[in-house]
Amino acid sequence: RHQAILGNCRVTTLITIPEAKRLARILKSQVPSMRDVVTVPEISMAPAELESPPLDKDDLAFLQYTSGSTGNPKGVMLTHANLLANIRAMSETVKADETDVVVSWLPLYHDMGLIGTWMSAIYNAMPFVLMSPLDFITRPERWLWAIHRYRGTVSAAPNFAYELCLKRLDDEILEGLDLSSWRMAGNGAEPVSPSTIDRFCERFAKYGFRRETMKPVYGLAECSVGLAFPPMGREPVIDRIERDPFSRSGGAIPAAADDTTALQFVGCGMPLRGHEIRIVDPAGVELQERREGRVEFRGPSATSGYFENPEATAKLLHGDWLDSGDQGYMVGGEVFITGRVKDIIIRAGRNIYPSELEEAVGGVPGIRKGNVAVFGTIDPGSGTEKLVVLAESRETEPAAHEKIRADINALATDLIGTPVDDIVLTPPQTVPKTSSGKIRRAASRELYEKGQVGKPPRAMWLQLARMSVRGIWPEVRRFIRTAGSMLYAGYVWLLCGVICVTGFFPVVLPPKSSWRWSVFRAFCRTLTFLQGVRIEVKGLDNLPRGGNFLLVSNHPSYIDSYVVPAALPIQFRFVAKVELTRNLISRLFLGRLDTEFVERFDKQRGIADARRIGRGAGDGAPVCFYAEGGTSRVPGLRSFQMGAFVVAAESRLSVVPVAVQGTRSILRSGSWFPRPGRVTVTVGPPVDPPAAGNPTDAWTEAIRMRADARRFVLAHCGEPDLAPERTSA
Repeated sequence: RHQAILGNCRVTTLITIPEAKRLARILKSQVPSMRDVVTVPEISMAPAELESPPLDKDDLAFLQYTSGSTGNPKGVMLTHANLLANIRAMSETVKADETDVVVSWLPLYHDMGLIGTWMSAIYNAMPFVLMSPLDFITRPERWLWAIHRYRGTVSAAPNFAYELCLKRLDDEILEGLDLSSWRMAGNGAEPVSPSTIDRFCERFAKYGFRRETMKPVYGLAECSVGLAFPPMGREPVIDRIERDPFSRSGGAIPAAADDTTALQFVGCGMPLRGHEIRIVDPAGVELQERREGRVEFRGPSATSGYFENPEATAKLLHGDWLDSGDQGYMVGGEVFITGRVKDIIIRAGRNIYPSELEEAVGGVPGIRKGNVAVFGTIDPGSGTEKLVVLAESRETEPAAHEKIRADINALATDLIGTPVDDIVLTPPQTVPKTSSGKIRRAASRELYEKGQVGKPPRAMWLQLARMSVRGIWPEVRRFIRTAGSMLYAGYVWLLCGVICVTGFFPVVLPPKSSWRWSVFRAFCRTLTFLQGVRIEVKGLDNLPRGGNFLLVSNHPSYIDSYVVPAALPIQFRFVAKVELTRNLISRLFLGRLDTEFVERFDKQRGIADARRIGRGAGDGAPVCFYAEGGTSRVPGLRSFQMGAFVVAAESRLSVVPVAVQGTRSILRSGSWFPRPGRVTVTVGPPVDPPAAGNPTDAWTEAIRMRADARRFVLAHCGEPDLAPERTSA
């Protein structure tokens, strides 16, 4: 499962704990894209600085992998806008503000823990008390005492957490506990049990817990986290409906008070503001109230699909509605979830809901509550679906097993009107679960059908050995790729050294500038050819005749310094950073190419240098500015500096934009490993200077020319916009 997730998201770096690093390295061999396995201390000691490019609301924030309770995890794509919309809507419904205190033990790799508590606490400036999940699992009372100690007002957990408190906490442990500050107890992330709600509210009432504090909620990874919340101040709504009509036709008919066979479903509230929920039949037709069907939703928190999984995305999206994969019905605008579509078992024309039977079987003496899987499987003999119960038990005696099976069959007959076809009792820790504790019914069915239920897992050494052997060939391929990259890089740097040595004097010695430039261009073209860089040039007819203009280009890579001269059939002068004059060889070489040197870090001096260049721009070859001022490894077009455009506006020179595409992928800033590749150099139409007599000041015209030139480069450089230009001063 980990290999599938890491491979799908094309992970490059895995951050882990020191204890798991050896295993992670074995896993690395199974994932071709993974380059590094590091721990937090190793990252903390790294000297590199974080580069944070500007982000847009529609940029991908992260991939949130589904829990995989009904299949393989899928990477839900969530944007910053999705997350903020969800946090704002939930906060508005809960009426959260800085006076609240959030207490949570939920892991931050779980959507309810990450988005529902941590991010929401940050967004609303709420104090946040974070516990380890292990602290809660080993001693559940720590959660309640943390709420007592820190006067927690908001805390959420899956249904099993409330059940665990009921099962394992004695009154002696809770003496003096005060839960009166708790105003919002979210209950979600798995089916909400009516029984758990009633018993928790009743048991903890004497400790100050109010029934209206309990808030059953509904959400899913495809909607960031939250989709439906009940209103604050209202007690939980539990709908009792007639079992037989609902099981046969999906009609949720209210049951009489004395109907002991009634089904019970918990109301999960109304859609968050800006979101919608509808119930549809298999043909996609919306159903009326109290009719069960597939739950679909839409809203600003909804994902656009699954990462690198077009097949699953096509099943998810129905126009602008998304398929939740859940069954449910609506009453008065409130949604009642009845189960997962894939989990519902059809037997003799009746729908059987696994969660109801799982909860009931969990109460049978000898069964480990919360460790029961109910699923359907096709009987090869009859071709019909049979009902299977897979349950963990610590009992080992055959007689005890027989009694447990009899109790389960009697319970199933009373509850759903039919006995179970097969009951499999297994040792503890054998019923598959997700990372968030949900029963994996599909995986349970697969184990059952393969006859592997209850079989002990392979020895750890054998699992590690198999993973290691499987990783040999991927590691060999990785080594071959790495060795090839190193050999190519060595070849390129040797080639550069040879050409620089052999080309230095032929460039420096000729008396005429045109001769020196012709030799320089020839060496540039030789270098790109031997390096394996193929250049395509477009728009050469846009180059003006004569040298009375400026060239303005983006600067993706250091190799632009020889790619652009190799591409353009004209002589021009470079504008280079003044630091290059400190080296005698670079100063002599660039000086003989009539390079102009400017200050990069002092903006006033930089503009003064540009004006100096502009005064002589009409004499001889045009000047080429790399308007971004430097290179960066982050893909994208950065802000253009003003120097070239001030020169153009004041000296009334045209600006010819030049877009360079592809050099960044050949050699990124900070990298010593060049690659072969293709480069496209596109010359744009000249951006004309202000006309003579134009009353507009030069600075405003320079801003206009910068915007026009940058707009062309952005359209042809093949990279995102990292710094949108303002249209006014």
